[in-house]
Amino acid sequence: MMQMTYDPDGATFQTARAAIPSINPLWRERAVARLNSLTKPLGSLGRLEEIAARLVEIREQERPRFPKKAIFTVAADHGVTDEGVSAYPKAVTPQMVLNFLTGGAAINVLSRHAGVEVVVVDIGVDGDFAEAANLVQAKVARGTRNMAREAAMSAPELNAALGVGVALADWAAQQGHAMVGTGEMGIGNTTAASAITSVLTGQPVAQVTGRGTGLDEPGLQRKVEIIERAIKVNQPQASDPLDVLRKVGGLEIAGLTGLIIGAAARRIPVVVDGFISTAAAAVACKLEPEVKSFLFPGHRSSEPGHIALLELIGDAPILDLQMRLGEGTGAALAMMVIDAAAKILDEMATFASAGVSEAS
Repeated sequence: MMQMTYDPDGATFQTARAAIPSINPLWRERAVARLNSLTKPLGSLGRLEEIAARLVEIREQERPRFPKKAIFTVAADHGVTDEGVSAYPKAVTPQMVLNFLTGGAAINVLSRHAGVEVVVVDIGVDGDFAEAANLVQAKVARGTRNMAREAAMSAPELNAALGVGVALADWAAQQGHAMVGTGEMGIGNTTAASAITSVLTGQPVAQVTGRGTGLDEPGLQRKVEIIERAIKVNQPQASDPLDVLRKVGGLEIAGLTGLIIGAAARRIPVVVDGFISTAAAAVACKLEPEVKSFLFPGHRSSEPGHIALLELIGDAPILDLQMRLGEGTGAALAMMVIDAAAKILDEMATFASAGVSEAS
């Protein structure tokens, strides 16, 4: 689908960081003026009106349209699975990638329903795939190292993964995708996301760690102990989000961090999926607080750490369906709501055009 060039020095990512624009409040004023002129009582469409106003701010268009949207499902393996932190074996990661490519996974079904393109990205799967139309082959490494024993990534690997994410955002813009969503796949990645959450929020590991793919009580306790060990071994610095990401993160989380930064730099709204995707968003927001203006949390995951991350970002999710699958499924559903908000702004008649009397 695209040619990937690796950037072990991180220049691509740093350039994107520097290009993130500020939000101009004049665009919100224009959006509110139009919303208030539509044939409805003031504010009667609730959060849809807030979403619509934010879309105007992001795109700097009075009536933004989103005919093309993409969700990037970024896949990678995790060395920490050697410690028994998941109910599923590592082999499930490449197996699910094949499922994505043949259109049989939940993200495929929901994206078809929402009219969203699914782009599968191999950024670090311990397996190989034949070329496919909807596959981006961008393997930085065959999974991370075991973070319970050493840092998950080297600095060049982290930089390369961040650069892949920026390249995905660039490609999306070139293809005319005016909205993107984040998704992921990687056995063991709730372990990495929980570690990131604990360090960035300062909350105890046990408080932000859930059962992931369905661990029993002893399995959950072991997962907590492994994350605590990883933090003790690596000593990630909360004041340096990239240090946290490198030491206890994942290649797919790094890729999504780059995607979020790159999309913000191009004024593309980003619909963030669940727990793992929001860990990437939290890293991005810690690095560049202005990024928050470009994010829409798609849904609230039932993973306990997700609540802490949403509080860190400071935004409420659009949906709460007690989902915890990942892949980008929550983002696909939320995109339909966000698109509806844009269409209200674009297609609804005004009091003047419809000949309807306004409130006195």
